[in-house]
Amino acid sequence: MMSVAPSDLAARAAEVLAVLGARGLKAATAESCTGGMVAAALTAIAGSSSVVDRGFVTYSNEAKAEMLGVPPELIDAHGAVSQAVARAMAEGALKHSRAQVAVAITGIAGPGGGSPDKPVGLVHFACAAIGQPTRHHAEVFAGDRAAVRLAAALTALDMLLPPPVT
Repeated sequence: MMSVAPSDLAARAAEVLAVLGARGLKAATAESCTGGMVAAALTAIAGSSSVVDRGFVTYSNEAKAEMLGVPPELIDAHGAVSQAVARAMAEGALKHSRAQVAVAITGIAGPGGGSPDKPVGLVHFACAAIGQPTRHHAEVFAGDRAAVRLAAALTALDMLLPPPVT
């Protein structure tokens, strides 16, 4: 994996804002392992309030359930770091916002917490849009905690480009 610089994140956030803004779309984020990095990258740019509706930082399983409506049984069955939970997070962010598109991130940034089935660096992403099927992507990123989180934030922004037409 190529290393990702914070300037890459800022440039991608500007691109996302331009594309979503041109389409008149609002966005929401649902973040776990990135702890709000995607929302922070977007809102660091002047004028982002015309595109960003809200961001959910749902680090705990309880927050995922309470703020996004992720069923606790889904987390129990698949684990918080899973395709099913990422999809439920994105769909919950859409439902609990005024956005037309939402991206979700859940993963294991490390350095601990991994297992043979779910290694450190594993991140699940989902993008939900009104009237469109929810898309999923999973990736295992190399590097330390900071590198995994930065790469995950960039990938989440990528999922919003191009946004589904609603």
